[in-house]
Amino acid sequence: MSMTARIEQALAQPFSRASTASAPPRLMSAMLHAVFPGGARIRPQLCLAVARACTDDAPALSDAAAVAIELMHCASLVHDDMPCFDDADTRRGQVTVHKLYGEPLALLTGDALIVMAYQTLAHAGASHPQRLAALLMTLCEGTGAPNGIVAGQAWECEPRVQLGQYQRAKTGALFVTATCAGALAAGADPAPWRALGECLGEAYQVADDIRDVMGADQLGKPTGQDAQHGRPSTAADLGLVGAVEHFRQLMASAIASVPACPSQAALRQLVHAESERLLPQSASEQIDRHQAALRQKVSA
Repeated sequence: MSMTARIEQALAQPFSRASTASAPPRLMSAMLHAVFPGGARIRPQLCLAVARACTDDAPALSDAAAVAIELMHCASLVHDDMPCFDDADTRRGQVTVHKLYGEPLALLTGDALIVMAYQTLAHAGASHPQRLAALLMTLCEGTGAPNGIVAGQAWECEPRVQLGQYQRAKTGALFVTATCAGALAAGADPAPWRALGECLGEAYQVADDIRDVMGADQLGKPTGQDAQHGRPSTAADLGLVGAVEHFRQLMASAIASVPACPSQAALRQLVHAESERLLPQSASEQIDRHQAALRQKVSA
């Protein structure tokens, strides 16, 4: 079974358990809308790739960890799109949950997905209680205060924020959760995998900042949001050329950080492919040409 098929099959399981006659139909419909069809599923991919590198001796638990992380990510997107934050019309190329189902149900959808994430992990963890506590703590650290995605979102409500701190919380934390949870689900030490999550998480946010400025709407969501909402941005701090160079350095560090293991080459290839997806070479070349033209215009 391919990695993608494994993830989609695993994501469907908690919805099958929750879709009973007593469940509110519109809530279930909104939850499904928030999760399917998904984006790149890079976080669950990372989780499972690390689990495989660590023998993946408890695949049901690895699947549950990957699903919990993706459900948390989807919940954060639902809340992030709401009028109190971005008031976005589209996400992943389709209408956002609050635009389709209304604000009250969107709020409840995000909440329900968070609960479903913990339910999924608890359900699978019952067979591996010795690994469950560490997995739950890792998920909590990646999502809550002081350094998880909730804290990252909250920094947007503060008068001042340090760019690195904001990015590590809003985006990086869940990538660290993905790599560490993959190791924990397989009964391995998560410490050697932390750097991979940190580098990828920061690189992902840098690429998002670059695309937001360029208007490259590859994620099916509105662009120009950072400037509109006054958010910290690598592209604003370093300029597009500087941001692209920083992105390249981060991806090189991510590739170099993959620990020695039988699947090291495959993991490095996964990171390389993600690098091209996040910021294609054609986009980098477009930025380089634009900057060269500006320099030529100034010197003329």
